[in-house]
Order: sequence, then structure tokens, then C-alpha cells
Amino acid sequence: MTSGPRSRSRVSSFAPAQSLPSGRAVEVRSRDGIRLHAEVFGREDGYPIVLAHGITCALRVWAHQIADLSRDYRVIAFDHRGHGRSAVPVRRGAYSLDHLAADLDSVLETTLAPGERAVIAGHSMGGIAITSWAERYSERVTERADGVALINTTTGDLLRNVKLLPVPAPLANVRVRTAGTFLKTFGAAPLPRAIHGPNQRFVSMLAVGRDADPAIASFVHELFAATSPVGRGGWARTLVDHLGPRHIELHNLVVPTLVIGSQKDRLLPLTSSRRIAEAAPNLRDFVELAGGHCAILERPDEVNRHLRGLVESVTAERRISS
Repeated sequence: MTSGPRSRSRVSSFAPAQSLPSGRAVEVRSRDGIRLHAEVFGREDGYPIVLAHGITCALRVWAHQIADLSRDYRVIAFDHRGHGRSAVPVRRGAYSLDHLAADLDSVLETTLAPGERAVIAGHSMGGIAITSWAERYSERVTERADGVALINTTTGDLLRNVKLLPVPAPLANVRVRTAGTFLKTFGAAPLPRAIHGPNQRFVSMLAVGRDADPAIASFVHELFAATSPVGRGGWARTLVDHLGPRHIELHNLVVPTLVIGSQKDRLLPLTSSRRIAEAAPNLRDFVELAGGHCAILERPDEVNRHLRGLVESVTAERRISS
């Protein structure tokens, strides 16, 4: 096991991330002993909001949400294993949906007070962490969550929906197999400086909309490049191999659920978010935004407004019920 790269110094050119105040660092130990890095922002006595980022990112990808929400709430963000300032397991078996769920549970156990509940928001793989957690830790959902937000994410059919290249319907299965092989190989590959330009264009095509600020595309690629190839590869294999025709079950996700999808999302298209909204047992709201996969960066004001609305609604319900 080795320590992950310190992403903060590698992504300092993105103004919102650069201007964030320092959070209070919290070390979390996963069930299998992996060290996870978390930070707490805002008022220590504030209502907690927990943020889980996507693959090849780090907690600073939530820069807009941390800056806004921490003015009124206690914001807890963490780096997944293999990302940011969390440790990078070298064993192939240390990456799975079981680990993704257990790591989130460890973060909640460490950062929340006994009996305390939070709104938990996940973007992309962070959303997969939430639904995997709910599927595996059903008794913990109502113990630790007042509500959840699933942003630009999926519960299955990852490769069938990803929009790399359009192909005729008879070749759809070939496209799925090819895309899976490519994403696993690409995710684990080192990044020689000679391919920086093409690599950035490809990452940007998947991660952000065509009309996104170039600074956002650059920031997303810097996060990608700062992520260890071991961590990238481990999670790419996990998602490709385990998010096939069988979808993560949502019947345990009984708390109010906000679902946000983006109209031009190439990586996890809007159809994925619509399916989640249809399957969620306690859908609070389904929101379609303009832009690409990184709504938290491309449409931060709208995302923040809906997150605040979810927090206000669940805390109001708690006051009434008590």
C-alpha cells in the first residue's frame, strides 16, 4: 500500500479550488485498514452534508459546493481510495463495489456523531458508492441518512449507455466489449507528456459539455492526471466489470432522494438518471440540467440550489416529526 499523490498542489490553477479555505483533516480507516482522507468545512455544529466524488477526481472537485454550502452547513468531503490524499492499494482485490460501500460507511461512522444523520450527495462514482452502500447496509440507511442526492450517476448498463462512438444496432454488443476493454486500459495507463493534448481532449469530451468553460475541462484533466494509474485502473476495472446488465438494487434507499442528470452527458447519459428516478422508492425530485457530465462544475449554482432545497426539506420534516 502506498500513499496517493497530493492533488491540492497539482490542481491549484482552478480558481474555485485554489480559493477554498483549508478544511479540518480527518483520517478515516476503512474496514480493511486502508487510510482514507476526509476534510470538514464550515461550522462544527452545522447540519452535515457528506460529498462523495467521481472516478479520477478528488474532494476538491466539489469546490463550488464546499464554498457555498459550508457557509451554513458542516460539509464533509473525502477522497476515495486510490484518489487524492487517500492511500492507493496495490492489490487488484482491493477495489470493488463492496469496498466502495464499506469506505463510505467508514467515513460516515468516523465523521458523524453517534445517532447523527446527514444528507449524502454523490457525483458519478460517488453516486454508485451511495447506492452500493444502501444495497449492502440496509439497516444503516435510516440511521445515517436523512436524504441522498445522486448526480450524473448510474446503477448499471454502464457501457451500453456511454457515448464513445455511435454504431449500428447489430454491432451494439461489439461496441460494449470494445468500450470496456478501452476504458480499463485507458484508466490504468501512465500519462506520458507527449500525449497530454490528445489525452486532455478525450477526458474533456467524456467529462464536460462542449460549452463548458475551458478552465473546467483543464481542471478535470489535471485531477485525472494527478490520480494514480493504479487507483484509476482499479476503479475502471471494477465499474466496467460489475455495472453490466444487473443494476444495483434501490429498494433499500428509502430516504428522500434527489436525482440530477445532464442533457449532454456523454459518460452517463440522461437515460441513466431517468432510470434511477423511476426506480427510487422515495424520489423527492428529478432535475434535468444543461451541460455535460460534471454538473457540479458546469452548473454549480443550480446544483447547490437543489442540494440546499433537499437539506431544507428533510430538516423541516425532522422538526415537524419531533
